[in-house]
Amino acid sequence: MSDAVYPDFERREVTLLGQTRTVFVKGEGRAVLVMHEVPGLHPAVADFARRVVDAGFSVYMPSLFGTPGRALGPMYSLSTIARACVASEFTMFATKKSSAAIDWLRALAKLAHEERGGPGVGAIGMCFTGGFALAMMVDDRMLAPVLSQPSLPVPLTAAQKRDVGLDDATLARVKERAAHGACVMGLRFTGDRLVPDERFARLREELGDAFIAVEIDSRPGNPHGFGPTAHSVLATHYDDTPGHPTRAALERVIEFYRERLR
Repeated sequence: MSDAVYPDFERREVTLLGQTRTVFVKGEGRAVLVMHEVPGLHPAVADFARRVVDAGFSVYMPSLFGTPGRALGPMYSLSTIARACVASEFTMFATKKSSAAIDWLRALAKLAHEERGGPGVGAIGMCFTGGFALAMMVDDRMLAPVLSQPSLPVPLTAAQKRDVGLDDATLARVKERAAHGACVMGLRFTGDRLVPDERFARLREELGDAFIAVEIDSRPGNPHGFGPTAHSVLATHYDDTPGHPTRAALERVIEFYRERLR
């Protein structure tokens, strides 16, 4: 991988639990893990990470699949999805079993906490990784998890639409932490078929007031003109115009991090 990819970040080769991944690090404040969406760590995700850094945090941005720095494209997206969907470390998460990817990310969160200090760390998962931050809540150091358009399991059936991707033991631990003051934030466009109403309804049922939902109207005729493919709240479909609902969503995420990691 070329050093020219995101040169404003420190690029590290981080070995944890016997597996090495590239992690891009930037900033000096409390740590936030940024887990990218499909098809990979593309420029719009890096732009989001820079906004988090500008707000006073450090970001640890691992490359989980795809090619860092490569721009979005339909064939690239399809090929990455195909590879990720057959990789055991990711498919296990989608079928509510323990995932090697989640274990590695928990270890990265531990490393980031040791390096940046504070009461704990924050995280955001996007799309394919949207639910990863929720699964990481079994660890007490995960204080500010954000689920941006959590799309696994793919909602094909009624049961899958309500599924949040956690095994029973992990969900019980997440609910225990929520009952003792932990909070979870979730973001989605309301017309996004990959993140149906039923999934956020289930999160409300399980977590109660500990689940903070940020939902942007994208139904037909919505006032901001979002089309039926609106999906990526903070990256691909983000608009930095003051007053735009995606910028308002970003501001809520930043305030969530400030409140929980102060």
